[in-house]
Amino acid sequence: MVLLGLQAALFSLVYLLSTLENLTIVLLTVLDRHLHTPMYFFLRHLSFLDLCLVSTTLPKSILNSITLSDSISFLGCVCQLFLMVLLPESEVGILTAMSYDRYVAICHPLHYEAVMNKRFCVRLMALSWLSGGALGTLYSAETFFLNFCGSNRIHQFFCDVPAILEVSCSEEHAAMNVGVALGVLSSFSCLVCILVSYVFIFSTVLKMPSRESRSKSFSTCVPHLMVVGTFVLTGIAAYLKPTSSEPNLLDLVCSMMYSVTPPFLNPIIYCLRNRDIQSALRKFLRKAKGFL
Repeated sequence: MVLLGLQAALFSLVYLLSTLENLTIVLLTVLDRHLHTPMYFFLRHLSFLDLCLVSTTLPKSILNSITLSDSISFLGCVCQLFLMVLLPESEVGILTAMSYDRYVAICHPLHYEAVMNKRFCVRLMALSWLSGGALGTLYSAETFFLNFCGSNRIHQFFCDVPAILEVSCSEEHAAMNVGVALGVLSSFSCLVCILVSYVFIFSTVLKMPSRESRSKSFSTCVPHLMVVGTFVLTGIAAYLKPTSSEPNLLDLVCSMMYSVTPPFLNPIIYCLRNRDIQSALRKFLRKAKGFL
């Protein structure tokens, strides 16, 4: 009872902080005209995705801890599965778009405004959402054709594909396998694009004669690389760890970290060394103080 209370309190604090951080990024990039650039356009959508991601899992977990329940309805599980595919897949797309934005800005600065125009940015963002939505629909639609004839207890922090297949007694789930293959292919392709972009970026930066120019270029890339690293590492921990036939604490912790850590850390990473965000935040706080 005490442990459930502490869990609810801890998750509530993490959820509150994550929500506040990501909402702040969204508001600043909308209200401050100096942040109306492609880089912050993608950052705004990344923060919105993180806000949705943490809201998909934590509120339900907090409610279960308060009500001393660990149940979720079938439709609730399907919706959670849909969102837990749509949001991370869309986030991979946004991170890829951000790496391309940095590539154009550093490797082809004279063509930056022409290439990264508003229409192109909106198309990249829409493509990210559509790809995530298509995979999410494919996964969740297949769930309605699965048979569940045994225990329906899922030993995970949220409903995901491996957990649902584990409690299903259906031998045929071709659409789910196709979805998994497409998801892996899409994510791997995006990661390759990110790596290739940074190979060209670092090659260009190292050739810059000015130390100040190199430092400035690196400073715009480091936060993005840290965010990509956090996302990849938590994803590997959640899905590529050794499988176990028995439920264990490691599975729960890894799945929890995957859905909670990126939304909590991403705003912090982008704000620590970003002078534009810090300046916008100071101006916002001064205006807010003037209204009080």
